[in-house]
Amino acid sequence: MLTTDVFGLTVPDAGPVFLAALAVHVLAGMTCVVAGFVAATARKRPGRHPLAGRVYLWGLGAVFATASVMAAIRWQQDRHLFAIAVVAFGLGLFGWWMRRRRSQGWYRWHAIGMGGSYIALLTGFYVDNGPQLPAWRLLPHWMFWVLPSAIGVPLIWWALRRYRRGLSGRTRTPAPAADPGSRSERAVPR
Repeated sequence: MLTTDVFGLTVPDAGPVFLAALAVHVLAGMTCVVAGFVAATARKRPGRHPLAGRVYLWGLGAVFATASVMAAIRWQQDRHLFAIAVVAFGLGLFGWWMRRRRSQGWYRWHAIGMGGSYIALLTGFYVDNGPQLPAWRLLPHWMFWVLPSAIGVPLIWWALRRYRRGLSGRTRTPAPAADPGSRSERAVPR
């Protein structure tokens, strides 16, 4: 297998299509890391959170698409990374869908889906690149699979508890009573 060294990382040389897909993959992955962090740390209201979430989801789609191309070219070496990309993109779409659907408890499933996709994204990065990174190369290989979840799952749990506590602490203002003489006597959704 031919390889090339790029910024100290060993990159497979599997032809121009693979290298082009890898370049887009890396850029999309970096976009996801930044956008996912911004979305996770932003206040959950219109503005920064949903904008960063959309950027994250589009970047995740690009990561999935490029992982598919690279796995098709080097199936034996990249099939596990393709599986991680499927999980990451599937969880991201699930989180997005739950937000759009807004059924009872949607925020919990939204956070689990999006947070889980971020964990899967980082897992893929560390599984593939961890052995080449300074300090990380000292860790046993199984840690690359476990560490993102060991850190991410408690953070998601903490965020959900904090969000739920904020919801239960809010006081609702009663909806104004409908004017019996008005044309619209629909109940105001709460």
